[in-house]
Amino acid sequence: MNKPTLPYVDICGVHVSVVNLPLACEIIEEWINRRYKTYVCVAPVSMIVDSHQSQGYRAIVNQAGMVTPDGMPLVWLAKSRGHGAVARTYGSDIMLRLCEISSKKGYKHYFYGGRPEVCDQLETKLKKRFLGLNIVGRFSPPFSSNTHCEEDVLAKINQANPDILWVALGSPKQDFWMAEYRHRLNVPVMIGVGAAFDFLSGAKKQAPLWMRKCGLEWFFRLCCEPKRLWKRYLIGNIEFIYYLLKDQYEIQYKK
Repeated sequence: MNKPTLPYVDICGVHVSVVNLPLACEIIEEWINRRYKTYVCVAPVSMIVDSHQSQGYRAIVNQAGMVTPDGMPLVWLAKSRGHGAVARTYGSDIMLRLCEISSKKGYKHYFYGGRPEVCDQLETKLKKRFLGLNIVGRFSPPFSSNTHCEEDVLAKINQANPDILWVALGSPKQDFWMAEYRHRLNVPVMIGVGAAFDFLSGAKKQAPLWMRKCGLEWFFRLCCEPKRLWKRYLIGNIEFIYYLLKDQYEIQYKK
């Protein structure tokens, strides 16, 4: 089936979908019911930067059925261009909303990614919160790549026949993985959710709601994991502003 088309706003070459949380979940439900085979990229600012630097990665992101605005700067940019209904559509929030819907409608879920103990805790918490939630399998891939292992996992996912495959490998790895295997998996929707497994399981602290609404989650996460995230946020944010200004200049110059 052809890729579904959604309205989008172009941010540095990335087609960020004009959605909010209720609309995104409504669309995903429609894909499940119609058995579309597609994937969803959840786009923070770092994805825009990485996509700007790699044409191949940008193509992978733009081939997604939906690219949700995770970072608040993307929401503000979309609103400034006349898309007033756009709101932050965050991986953890998408997961919670779809699990709530699934507990009533019976959609089946599979977890791919995260550490085994994190997935254990995640499944326990979600099933306790959403009675009747059907989690049909999970797999925590090893750090080293193993083709035979991957083949076995693909077969197990297909046997489990989930409606939603949650992929938590971090970007850009999870986006490449979804694009590579979407045609070999009998799954209507794959959703790349980054650190959502860690946040929802309690393995990592989540920024307070007010910081998320103000666009300061990056600062909270940087304070929690400075060694791992300093380059993404300190250098990446500067690069993002530079690319925005550069693109704006080029648009005005062409006019």
